[in-house]
Amino acid sequence: MAKSLTRIPFFFLLLIVIVALVIPSAPIPTAEAEIDAADTAWMLTATALVLIMTPGLAFFYGGMVNKKNVLSTMLQSFICMAVVSVIWIVYGFSLAFGESVGGIFGNPATFFMMRGVIGGTPWPGAPTIPLLLFAMFQLKFAIITPALITGAFAERINFKSYILFICLFFTFIYAPLAHATWHPDGLLMGFGILDFAGGTVVHMSAGLAALASAIFLKKRYDTNHNPAHISYVMLGTGLLWFGWFGFNSGSAMGASSLAVTALGTTTTASATAALAWIFFDAMKGKKPSAMGTCIGAVVGLVAITPAAGFVSIPHSLVIGVIASVVSNMVVDWRTRTTLDDTLDVFPCHGVGGMVGMLLTGVFASQAINPAIELGNGLIFGETTLFLVHVAGLAGVSFFAFFGSMLLLKITDMITKLRVTEAEEIEGLDYSQHGETL
Repeated sequence: MAKSLTRIPFFFLLLIVIVALVIPSAPIPTAEAEIDAADTAWMLTATALVLIMTPGLAFFYGGMVNKKNVLSTMLQSFICMAVVSVIWIVYGFSLAFGESVGGIFGNPATFFMMRGVIGGTPWPGAPTIPLLLFAMFQLKFAIITPALITGAFAERINFKSYILFICLFFTFIYAPLAHATWHPDGLLMGFGILDFAGGTVVHMSAGLAALASAIFLKKRYDTNHNPAHISYVMLGTGLLWFGWFGFNSGSAMGASSLAVTALGTTTTASATAALAWIFFDAMKGKKPSAMGTCIGAVVGLVAITPAAGFVSIPHSLVIGVIASVVSNMVVDWRTRTTLDDTLDVFPCHGVGGMVGMLLTGVFASQAINPAIELGNGLIFGETTLFLVHVAGLAGVSFFAFFGSMLLLKITDMITKLRVTEAEEIEGLDYSQHGETL
């Protein structure tokens, strides 16, 4: 029975190949006059920058775990580039950006197998680049989101079960949130909620799924938690920071002054967050650490993501410091509980995303981005945008946490999520993959 189950993924992939052979795939003639070469060149670059964040995350997480789990942890990030890309081609892009169904998800048939994407009408929010380029840019966001979750259940997850969970999470959590937030007819978009580059869609969803995963899988058996390679963490942070300029500046969808603003706010928020983390640690009597500097920088990148194209440079400094201190305090709280969020994904990505979402409602300015419909943020004496963001945060948190918990239970019913105690003690590199570092 177990052997027959292992055949299913390969036969499923063969089915996709057969469909690809029979589905009409002729491109639509492109109206080249509508495409801007500079915008296209920048978005090609930004797309590549966002993709490099996933290997960066692999190093970032891989350096934090025990030596016997480095390869398995890194592979959990790398495999997302394969799994999510295939899903995206088949129905994922349609589910996220297809014709809206109630503002909650897209019609899976709209761009099924990417029909009509090559040479198709450009996306309304990206009118100067080819539709296929927009689709490939958005794919990179979809890839890194489930990879972010892996830090919460590192060192104890069954790899086959993890792949199934990726598929379920993308289909029922990520794609609906992306549609609701970024589609012109999306539910959250209609409420006026701002998310420039994925603070809600990417980081909150991943962080809350991480919290659900840590609760569901419970504590590790192995209590030896020494990081394998802090140098890997620093390398991963550098790749993430580098790639994040594509993540945030690319979300301007063109080579524009708004992209430059996003680059500036991204730089300053991450810098101040890195400093705030180690300075706050020093106040508590800790030494300034490489690990703390790296974590702080990433928290700042997370927090500025939803606000990057809506706030000023000075306000981005404030966002970086507040997010860093709040996440640092939540990490301290987490260490005093029985919650085994291995690499503190919820305190850093989940809480960082929440802080960023709320502070977007505080500091967003129509002078920076006239596209803001609900007015300025709370600091300018207007309350509507902030209150909408508070309500949106509550709704997204409920959906992402309880939805992920349900998907974890379903996955576990199909194939056990957690490895055995013996496999965990041996290390996942060898017990899951037959490899060693």
